Amino acid sequence: MLDLSFYKGKRVLVTGHTGFKGSWFCFLLYHLGAEVTGYSLEPPTHPSLFEIAEIESDINSVIGDIRDFDKLWEVFSDFKPEIVLHLAAQPIVRDSYKNPKYTYETNVMGTVNILECVRKSNCVKSFLNVTTDKVYLNKEWPWGYREDDALDGFDPYSNSKSCSEIITHSYKNSFFSDGSVPISTARAGNVIGGGDFANDRIIPDCVRAVSRKEPIIVRNPYSTRPYQHVLEPLCAYLMIAAEQYKDSAKAGWYNVGPDDRDCFQTGALVDLFVKHWKDGSSWINKSDDGPHEATFLKLDCSKIKNTFGWKPHWNLDKAVEETVEWTKCWISGMDVRKCMRNQIDEFLKDN
Repeated sequence: MLDLSFYKGKRVLVTGHTGFKGSWFCFLLYHLGAEVTGYSLEPPTHPSLFEIAEIESDINSVIGDIRDFDKLWEVFSDFKPEIVLHLAAQPIVRDSYKNPKYTYETNVMGTVNILECVRKSNCVKSFLNVTTDKVYLNKEWPWGYREDDALDGFDPYSNSKSCSEIITHSYKNSFFSDGSVPISTARAGNVIGGGDFANDRIIPDCVRAVSRKEPIIVRNPYSTRPYQHVLEPLCAYLMIAAEQYKDSAKAGWYNVGPDDRDCFQTGALVDLFVKHWKDGSSWINKSDDGPHEATFLKLDCSKIKNTFGWKPHWNLDKAVEETVEWTKCWISGMDVRKCMRNQIDEFLKDN
């Protein structure tokens, strides 16, 4: 059973809170009774889940750049968080090719800044850095990467996240080897869910196409990725942060992904979207000759399963169904907050 009652009344700082995952994260923590402060730039997309779901009404929202150490430290000094969940990043592979300098400044120095704040403070009792499954040196092999495999992402986004991992390891070894502040990283697979409006992600591309009554264009239908509903990794992050808070020996590096049966080719994922969306939706295979992206990527999640007894809950078909439900709720002008609450309640009940 996943017991997240631990978070009731806890002071939690979430960086990157205005993004897709950050917005779901803040809504979930609010639902659990946590006292949440978010630190991030303005929402990265328009529309944005942060605005649609009125996340700002639930938390203390601070608009700031993760590269601005002084402002970040001011937030630490004022809020005195017990738990820090670091999501702030430039998260898009293709954008990292367009602006590698900004990507490295945000993803690398942002990690340094947040860890410096943890080091200088005396309030933090649990820190989690959320990275990505793309941190690994991808050899396109058919088995899942394990936490002790080499880190060396190919593109600027993936590589900057590899650097973020290594920085976190160094801070842990150099300043927190006594376990005074348990520090972990979580390497999650590709997430889907209602409210993702990012460019160059497959489900948002699907939503934009069907909204215009156009065929969905899939540029890499044969690429295999570990897809999962956004609530899967978010609840895993909360579990890791809570358990290491109670027992610092649980801190470490953890993959968070679906079982092998839900590592789908992108075209098969779009098939599920078309099945649940209906209304005559369809897709076509059309490469745009973009920059290099991995063809095959899978995670071995044995470590998190053995350490915590964790397991993924919703299969990919269910994840797509929930994503379509939220999207149709939003398009029809219904209450998306109620939809999110219902999905969270269903997820936690089933766990």
